[in-house]
Amino acid sequence: MHKKFSRRDFLKVSGIGLAGLSTLALNRFKAFDFETLSSPRRLPQFPASEIIGRVVDPGVDLRSQPTNDPNLNTSIAKLAADTLVEWNRQVVGNVIGGLSNQHYVETPQGYIYGSVLQPTRNRPNTPITEIPAGVPGFWAEVTVPYVDLAHEGAVASPWLQDHIAYNFPPRLYYGQVVWIDQIRTSNGFVEYRWNEDAGHGYGYGAYGEFFWADGSGLKVLTDADVAPISPDVDPNDKRIEADLDYQTLSCYEGTTEVYFCRISSGLKYDPATGQTSDKLATPVGNLFTHWKIISLNMTAGTFQSGYSTPAVPWSTMISGDGIAIHGAFWHNAFGEKRSHGCINVTPEDAKWIFRWTTPYVSLAENEKRMSLPDHGTIVVSKEIAL
Repeated sequence: MHKKFSRRDFLKVSGIGLAGLSTLALNRFKAFDFETLSSPRRLPQFPASEIIGRVVDPGVDLRSQPTNDPNLNTSIAKLAADTLVEWNRQVVGNVIGGLSNQHYVETPQGYIYGSVLQPTRNRPNTPITEIPAGVPGFWAEVTVPYVDLAHEGAVASPWLQDHIAYNFPPRLYYGQVVWIDQIRTSNGFVEYRWNEDAGHGYGYGAYGEFFWADGSGLKVLTDADVAPISPDVDPNDKRIEADLDYQTLSCYEGTTEVYFCRISSGLKYDPATGQTSDKLATPVGNLFTHWKIISLNMTAGTFQSGYSTPAVPWSTMISGDGIAIHGAFWHNAFGEKRSHGCINVTPEDAKWIFRWTTPYVSLAENEKRMSLPDHGTIVVSKEIAL
């Protein structure tokens, strides 16, 4: 059975594999100093393509052909995590090793397995220079491949502790959404402060940390970004069907399918033991969208199989307070089971589902997430029992 990387595995291998990076990349990581860095780096020069691929795992193969067949020896280079490439097109390849995803991405240099390449875009913004009057802050969405961060205050989260231990720069990635509570201008550049303080009611599950980022990488969300989709349709006529066998999700209005996307649902084995298990499986049955939050911190599990991921965007809870349909920026393996019970979709898909399902949530009301109605849109989760 192929190995799934946890967020901790990602950081451990990223640190251990530094010797294999290019000289340029190695110097960049050596220069990163958590003790002295007080201001975030400016946005780099991103590749000039409509879609930019971001390598999400360490040691990813760049191949001469779209296949991982060991008999063909197609690997021509190893790419470090967060390497950015021009995304030309997606092609059907030949993937060996028990994976159903067969897609590769063609780049000018070669082919990269699509599941480990996040599709991003470079859409910089003109940042605002002060917090709008009468509000404590605002939500902002990352619209560039990544934004480097500068930490302020005490280190608290497992996520940041691991970054420090392995000298990997803390970043926000395309599609993440964060709460901004301060703005400053540094050397002519506008910087936003991301407040992940759970006490403010915006960073649910957070550790009370603060980070500064180049404001040009973040888009200020408006009411239009969360405006309900098809609000005139009777909420009782809206229905989601999640097929855990085929890893697909469809949204229906009556009998009409109005949205479709691929998903990554819960694993059917325990990563700690490697044995078949329903411990992390997505619940099957009639579920309901009963509360939502624009962004939350997800941290749980053990050292071997746990995870610590801040700013998970567009979470729509469908079972208890832990199982959600949410955006995933740390992989592109949609079509494969790999989550810890949630239904992973792209940030774009998660945002659409967030807006379409009931109960509807405005920017101003998001802090009231726990007092929403008991249930909203039905989610029919189905899987063939073996």
